[in-house]
Amino acid sequence: MKSLILLTGATGYIGGRLLKRFEAERQPVRCVVRRPEMLGDHGGSGIEVVAGDVLNPDSLTSAMAGVHTAYYLVHSMGTAHGFEETDRKAAENFAAASRVAGVQRIIYLGGLGNRLDVLSPHLRSRQEVGAILRRSGIPVVEFRASIILGSGSLSFEMIRALVERLPIMITPRWAKALAQPIAIDDVLQYLHCALDLPVHGSQIFEIGGPDQVSYGGLMREYARQRGLRRLMIPVPVLTPRLSSLWLGLVTPLYARVGRKLIDSIRHTTIVQDDAAMRTFPVRPIGVKDAIARALRNEDHEYSETHWADALSSAGVISRWGGVRFGNRLIDSRTLPVPVPPPAAFMPVQRIGGSTGWYYGNWLWNLRGWIDLLVGGVGMRRGRRDRIHLKVGDSLDFWRVEAFEPEHRLLLAAEMKMPGRAWLEFEVTEDAGGSLVRQTAIFDPIGLWGLLYWYSLYLVHQFVFSGMLRGIARAAEQSSQRP
Repeated sequence: MKSLILLTGATGYIGGRLLKRFEAERQPVRCVVRRPEMLGDHGGSGIEVVAGDVLNPDSLTSAMAGVHTAYYLVHSMGTAHGFEETDRKAAENFAAASRVAGVQRIIYLGGLGNRLDVLSPHLRSRQEVGAILRRSGIPVVEFRASIILGSGSLSFEMIRALVERLPIMITPRWAKALAQPIAIDDVLQYLHCALDLPVHGSQIFEIGGPDQVSYGGLMREYARQRGLRRLMIPVPVLTPRLSSLWLGLVTPLYARVGRKLIDSIRHTTIVQDDAAMRTFPVRPIGVKDAIARALRNEDHEYSETHWADALSSAGVISRWGGVRFGNRLIDSRTLPVPVPPPAAFMPVQRIGGSTGWYYGNWLWNLRGWIDLLVGGVGMRRGRRDRIHLKVGDSLDFWRVEAFEPEHRLLLAAEMKMPGRAWLEFEVTEDAGGSLVRQTAIFDPIGLWGLLYWYSLYLVHQFVFSGMLRGIARAAEQSSQRP
């Protein structure tokens, strides 16, 4: 019988991905979260979700009962003030509750940094938390990591935002500090392997990939893989405080954590002890492969979790249209239709070609002519079949990337544009009929990609909303025919 694991931070970036691994293995896990509804239903999977808060000692008492190993993956970096004292109190509460409950092992992910250096408040706090947990007398496996590279991680998203938006970048001295980045999958592998590590008291493991590189080097590699040309101008005078203010202007979602992040990355964070390589069967990948994997991950399902989910259950909302998910801009809208799913999906299945796009066909044709003028395929291809579709079919200037009869159609754009685009339709059963979801997804390449999306925003609002209404109208009309 597998031992019970307690997982904190299950709604965050690291914890959310680790939870998926445990769920796939049918590992008994008890998740302690402040808002259980954020984790949804995990019935029958071995996952138990309970309400609890590390700042409320009483809430931890029952949550710890019967736990063998506890993962401590929480921090207060997103709070406005006093995060060090908050982290200290949370760790003390967790250590005390673990000791009373008889927990056999604590696994903790902290920050890499030479303790002999003058560390940033964030790194100092991360290492202080590890020391507090060890004082409980429970064996603690502490991993100390530098920059974590993965779609959705804070560091990766900052790199992405800067490189995508700024053709010319001013790089302060902190951009030259060496780090030893590690891919998110390798971090998860270390955390998972720690479950089976023979316990010989508390141990600290420094983890990192094989490459030592600066933030400037990471930005150059990201730009290379995205096909972007970027000019970096080094300056010696931009302090961490000024840098954080500038970062907040360029990428507003970092306004709260920017200063803390820059205070940390201006320190050299490289692995000085190879104990992790000697102890665990993990061989981390390099920076080039880690960035490539992060970008590929978004192509599969945008990303498994997003670091901002730990700060706001609302996600990252763009003020100018839609939701930001990683680099993608998403315009998603739904409309109920009083017909069964097969009837609601039929207009979707017939879209394009001679049927048209249910709204503003002249605008679609105009876009096709513009595409032809710049060397694209235009709208001249039409459809292979007026009714039937299969994966790989061309459909005007789209191509069918996924097709599930009566449920889902995903089209990938093949017109010329500064980025990549998809159009997705999903039909699900709803009370008294069906719910049709229409989603436009755009992955902008650089500043031109952003300008393209926002310059067409009002046009998209008319076209996308009109197209969804047209699909609903066509579904109702077809269901009324004898």
